[in-house]
Amino acid sequence: MAEQVVLGAVLSCTFGDAPATLIVEPEARVMVEGRPAATMMDSKPLVNIPTFVMCNSLANPEVAIATAAAAGVLTPMPCVPCITDPWVPAAPTVLIGGLPALNNTSMCICDFGGEISIDFGGAVRTMVPE
Repeated sequence: MAEQVVLGAVLSCTFGDAPATLIVEPEARVMVEGRPAATMMDSKPLVNIPTFVMCNSLANPEVAIATAAAAGVLTPMPCVPCITDPWVPAAPTVLIGGLPALNNTSMCICDFGGEISIDFGGAVRTMVPE
């Protein structure tokens, strides 16, 4: 079993400089341990997944341009997540507003190559299937 993910979960990106906090709108009106529960579709950049401060991925055009201008020295640039796919895998047997619940083993991929994972799901007593 895995932990249910809720508003305030701590996220990290393999190319980001700092952790971020998941934002979950209470659209489905399902509360877990006093906070809105997340679904696999809570993966919208800057709406659900805020910035990780600075991006270190050369697949990010801004980082590539800044690095080229610095004669090949990696030059991080401000992070603006670029996510087009939902979190996977989710808990298919637990539905929140008709969508699979998000658990702490889920991950999503930034189009610039970063793997976004959940370091702390926010719910400590509520478990969902992996």
